[in-house]
Amino acid sequence: MRAMVLERVGAPLRRVDRPIPEPGPHQLLIKVAACAVCRTDLHVVDGELPDPTLPLVPGHEIVGRVVARGAQTNTPLGTRVGVPWLGGACGHCSKYCLRGQENLCPEARFTGYQLDGGYAEYVVADARYCFEIPARYGDVDAAPLLCAGLIGYRCYRMAGDPAALGLYGFGAAAHILTQLAAHQGRRVYAFTRPGDLQAQAFAREVGAVWAGDSDVPPPEPLDAAIVFAPVGALVPIALKSTCPGGVVVCGGIHMSDIPSFPYALLWGERVVRSVANLTRQDGREFFALAADVPLALATHTYPPDQANRALADLRAGAFTGAAVLVP
Repeated sequence: MRAMVLERVGAPLRRVDRPIPEPGPHQLLIKVAACAVCRTDLHVVDGELPDPTLPLVPGHEIVGRVVARGAQTNTPLGTRVGVPWLGGACGHCSKYCLRGQENLCPEARFTGYQLDGGYAEYVVADARYCFEIPARYGDVDAAPLLCAGLIGYRCYRMAGDPAALGLYGFGAAAHILTQLAAHQGRRVYAFTRPGDLQAQAFAREVGAVWAGDSDVPPPEPLDAAIVFAPVGALVPIALKSTCPGGVVVCGGIHMSDIPSFPYALLWGERVVRSVANLTRQDGREFFALAADVPLALATHTYPPDQANRALADLRAGAFTGAAVLVP
């Protein structure tokens, strides 16, 4: 099979011919139909996440069909499945896995980071951590749901029950979550890079009631804010726009340092919290919602051989929505 491989952190991916992997007892062999390109892939490639397993096939927003399976799985051949960031956990630790917090398990393994991912023609994945995809979404549209959708949903859950929700950084996750929140009757305020009129117009198109620069206060105080952009300086800005009792959720796996800020911004029982990875319960809940909410996905397709260009375009903010590699 052909695969795009990271051989050295900071270097471009290289196209490599590899043997098609064999599924282990709990694994599925999946023929990749689409794999979205996530900002976390950038963090892995650029060395902002420590100790990736090299050489590595990136990609953790994978949609494909089962072509072979291990002896301890019963997923029918031909089933369409999605492979997310969380690729496995120990399943038995009392502190995390048995409490439904497998995302925090010290033995958790992650697709496209410690496990080979979907920038390839085939991938193996643990059947216990895969999801079936709602039929209403095609392969390309479904791919961003596997991380942008899932992580966005976990952030949304951690934000409580906000009537007014601010989203800082309007990329793949925000454009999905805006539609879900607006469908549920919430007022969404979108914050973009200063002067990014294209992203602001896009935010309004998908349901935001207001869109503006990240350094401009919203028209009303926010009940909660989610910071998707990996920019620590946005945290005190979001706190300043959040009313007492509100929550600021940091949704990225990597973020630049948060600058010091006056205690007055935090006072009033405001909360700052991070979101780490996802759980399978998040996936079950999110895909049940996605089956009923008509999410419109903005996607930009690339052939896998152009994965480096897709990553560069994502880094440069050259598109709205999500990039997707399509074999």
